[in-house]
Amino acid sequence: MSGARKILFVDRDGCLIEEPVDEQVDRFEKFALMPDVIVALQRCVAAGFDLVMVSNQDGLGTASFPESDFAGPQALLLQILSSQGIAFREVLIDRSFPGEGLDTRKPGVGMLRHYLADDGWSRAASAVIGDRETDLQLAANLGVRGLRMGVHGMTWKQVAHLLCDAPRVASVERHTRETRIRVRVDLDCEAAPSVRTGLGYFDHMLEQIGKHGGFALEIDAAGDLAVDEHHTVEDCALALGQALRQALGDKRGIGRYGDAEVAAGADAVTAQAVRVRLPMDEASATALLDLSGRPWFVFSGSFPREHVGDLPTELVPHFFRSLCDTLGATLHLEVRGANAHHMVEICFKAVARALRMALRREGDILPSTKGML
Repeated sequence: MSGARKILFVDRDGCLIEEPVDEQVDRFEKFALMPDVIVALQRCVAAGFDLVMVSNQDGLGTASFPESDFAGPQALLLQILSSQGIAFREVLIDRSFPGEGLDTRKPGVGMLRHYLADDGWSRAASAVIGDRETDLQLAANLGVRGLRMGVHGMTWKQVAHLLCDAPRVASVERHTRETRIRVRVDLDCEAAPSVRTGLGYFDHMLEQIGKHGGFALEIDAAGDLAVDEHHTVEDCALALGQALRQALGDKRGIGRYGDAEVAAGADAVTAQAVRVRLPMDEASATALLDLSGRPWFVFSGSFPREHVGDLPTELVPHFFRSLCDTLGATLHLEVRGANAHHMVEICFKAVARALRMALRREGDILPSTKGML
């Protein structure tokens, strides 16, 4: 439904304003905006979203919750948001108590039937934002995605990132008889990496990929370390490559590669490739990377000892070969030096920096004359 409008159905208490312990904002001293809500909603409005407030207000208009107690804080909320360029297409308030069983009360869609009958908005691009399970049920009833906020969910910064940045996110789980691996990446969000594999030095190297690659990286791995390190290292590489490939989607807009250094794939004559050369004390590494869709790996160098910490150095080139297999990348990696610790670390940093350049967004054009990568 190209060009169809997109709508955010937003809960009030616990989403736009903080919800007090008694779950009733009936005095001005209880009024407090949620953190970052204004900046996030401004981003959503700028991205073309219409806003609809949908809220259950138990017993509004009764003696336990007089209309006048609700009206002041509600008017203040709308006034503050309006002053910042944030306006609601509609404000829909259900006044019933839960025991009444009215379909106008969330997760019922009674207040939203006119949207169900309207084909002029995109269900795929729209969302319900709430802080309770009933909001997620409402989303399912409307046929849109539900985003949960608060202590059990997301922040407004995270919601705006998800809705407005078209983030390239993927989660992969790889379970075999030898390992259980979970990897999550967000290519458009820089965050401190979180890595747990049971191999301390390998954790440190994987952290380099997220940190210097410029993307959020989470890896949890449980492997048969009582046998040896091979399966854990290999399967982490395979799962990470798969996650990166999924997050890239159709690869439109990516940098793919940089200057005129050449890396040749199995069926490639020449290809421009990201070229990164990094030093670390006496050691240096060069990484040439092309997100070509063709797995190919060439390694040049030798390590002066068999282990660094709990990582066998023979598994370093094997890690990158396995990464290329599932990522679909051509990688030429060369390392020189005398200190094995420095040499291994600069390999991971060089590949990470090459990934940073190749993954960067430059527009929406597919960087290939073949029409696919």
